[in-house]
Amino acid sequence: MLPDVSSTPTSSAVTQPSTDADLAGTGAGEAAVGQAAAAGAGQDTADGPGLRAALTRGLGDPVLRVLMAATAVSTLGRGVFFTLTVLYFTSIVGLSAAQVALILAASSGVGVVTSLLGGHLADRVSARALCLVLTLTQGAAVVAYTAATTFAVALTLACLAAGASSAEHSARSAIIARAFDGGARVGARAVLRTVTNIGIAVGSALAGAALVLDTAPAYRVTMALAGATYLFGAFLFRRLPARVDAPRREATAEAAVPAGRSPFRDPRYLLLTALSGLFGMQFALAEVGLPLWVSEHTSAPTVVVSAALVLNTVIVIAFQIPLSRGTEDPAYAGRMMVLAGLLMLAACLGYAASGAVGAVLAVAVVLLAMAAHSFAEVLSSAATWGLSFELADPARAGAYQGLFAMGYNVGAMLAPVVVAATALRHGVPGWAGLGVMFLAVALGVAWIGRRAARVAR
Repeated sequence: MLPDVSSTPTSSAVTQPSTDADLAGTGAGEAAVGQAAAAGAGQDTADGPGLRAALTRGLGDPVLRVLMAATAVSTLGRGVFFTLTVLYFTSIVGLSAAQVALILAASSGVGVVTSLLGGHLADRVSARALCLVLTLTQGAAVVAYTAATTFAVALTLACLAAGASSAEHSARSAIIARAFDGGARVGARAVLRTVTNIGIAVGSALAGAALVLDTAPAYRVTMALAGATYLFGAFLFRRLPARVDAPRREATAEAAVPAGRSPFRDPRYLLLTALSGLFGMQFALAEVGLPLWVSEHTSAPTVVVSAALVLNTVIVIAFQIPLSRGTEDPAYAGRMMVLAGLLMLAACLGYAASGAVGAVLAVAVVLLAMAAHSFAEVLSSAATWGLSFELADPARAGAYQGLFAMGYNVGAMLAPVVVAATALRHGVPGWAGLGVMFLAVALGVAWIGRRAARVAR
């Protein structure tokens, strides 16, 4: 459901931290064991198949263990924040719907810029320290929401929180790129995506207490507690080993610019970024397009939207790890992307068909379409992650991952307008057009994967 890559730890992962010196001294043997654990996240082993076994194996690597703990803690707060923000702005702060829309649009725009900036900074300063500072910034902004009383203050805090979140995402992707190799990168990212969805789902459920009470103090206390989880999660980044930072360079004029190729001079990566951003619009299709389509153009009860989103979350949690296996191979990633494109075409046609049938059948069609949509999300995420790591210059891991994240953020910013102008405005032809677009984009990504595989051979 969520495009973010961010990070259920065991209690020992939180309450019994290793020292920085212990983690920094991780040898090649332990690193290899950890990378094997991450690479095997989607595989069946003697420890058993499935989600639980994959998360347990992930705890065997010191880097992935810290990232899982940090993500589990911070995403609890994020789930609360996502659930309460809009209602808090309108019901408690007293902002209009137009003002809230402007806040969301402006903060998305800031996130586009900071995702690129965060990646570049991760090549120049400590990625560990950068993640710590940026997560602290997010937590402070969420806590400060409790004192927001005007549009200007709310806008400033939203931009600060979104900007820090996007930059931290890019820095964290750079850490994954440096800490793991090959399939271990995609495996680690799949584990973190799964933990992210679990954390946000739990946080959203906890936010229900504030919704039930529906009072200003309840909203503010819950928001403050959400911000506190960010603050706690931030300091877990101190436990990461030094090897996740960019290699140090001598303080000379030649070393002022990082080694390696700039992603802006890599046409293949620029094309991959653009196509991945376009396919990433499928997130808005579920979060914006589907609710409006169901409520305005079908006879299905609106509660089916909630059921569909729950189904999406369950599928992502259950299948992201196993279906991510093997996508470090560019050719295989391309084939998975084609399958994702076909599933998105089927999903769009299914959503369109739900407007032409009775209520009971419409519910069934929407849920079937969401199932296809969810598997497309899982496959496309795994495929583009694999390509984004394998086609990047390892010397500029931060810059490449920052550019890739920026592509997703641009797509997310434009997606509501595109969905409204196609599916919501033109109905069946609009849905069909979106489906064809997703398939065409998937074929483009597959072409990149095939060419990359031929070059590698």
